[in-house]
Amino acid sequence: MQAPAEQVILVTGATDGLGRAVATELAERGATLLLHGRDEARLADTAERIRAETQNDRLHTYRADFSSLDEVGGMAGLIGRDQDRIDVLVNNAGIGTTLPGDGERLESRDGHELRFAVNYLAHFLLTRRLLSVIVSSAPARIVNVSSAGQAPIDFDDVMLERAYDGVQAYCQSKLAQVMLTFDLAEELRDQRVIVNCLHPATYMPTKIVLHARGSAISTLEEGVEATVRLAANAELDGVTGRYFNGQNEARAHPQAYDPDARRRLRELSARLAGATGR
Repeated sequence: MQAPAEQVILVTGATDGLGRAVATELAERGATLLLHGRDEARLADTAERIRAETQNDRLHTYRADFSSLDEVGGMAGLIGRDQDRIDVLVNNAGIGTTLPGDGERLESRDGHELRFAVNYLAHFLLTRRLLSVIVSSAPARIVNVSSAGQAPIDFDDVMLERAYDGVQAYCQSKLAQVMLTFDLAEELRDQRVIVNCLHPATYMPTKIVLHARGSAISTLEEGVEATVRLAANAELDGVTGRYFNGQNEARAHPQAYDPDARRRLRELSARLAGATGR
């Protein structure tokens, strides 16, 4: 794995919370950062502040609303046009159990349950669309920011139309990220692309956590350290297809290890996102 100063790293959800802090830390180490956000003004402000804090001018911004697969695909196209390499992809963008909606079931622009769409399906599509660039940049890494909050996917009601619950929606989207991680790790094992996922820390003081429960348990720094470790630390060279709780390898929900469940999710995702591979 290359030194961070030589890397091109894409961080989704980089304008707030963990994503912004991870991007700042990686910029401090000298990497070239591709920053994603859904609001142009916040993206520009984030880039300006990171430049001021790190003295790193190698920052590029890309806007897309992850509730729209068309926008995700468009952003992937722009990145592919602008960048001839991506050494690390950090799939971090997401929404929590209560924001937005405060318990109400919401749908994406494409008509999918919003948390499944934003937290999982958008990243499935983005990763698939950028995979050829990532593979050509190998050795490379993909880091999926998941959660210890995981719930099994009911393939008869993936969009939770029968009995919606925001916690269930969030937790199944996070399990889907883990399942994507394991699939990609197997697919890319011989192509020098490491794919891992993690629960970065428990209830960090981010906007979605504070809105949902009012207080934090872990520090943001704990989550940053765990995420950056998967993205950049040489000690994990060759370690792939793993789920980490913080910095410790852990077991994910049992459904993540079910090949048939992963196949069903993979086929559903490809159909919904219109992405069949590289």
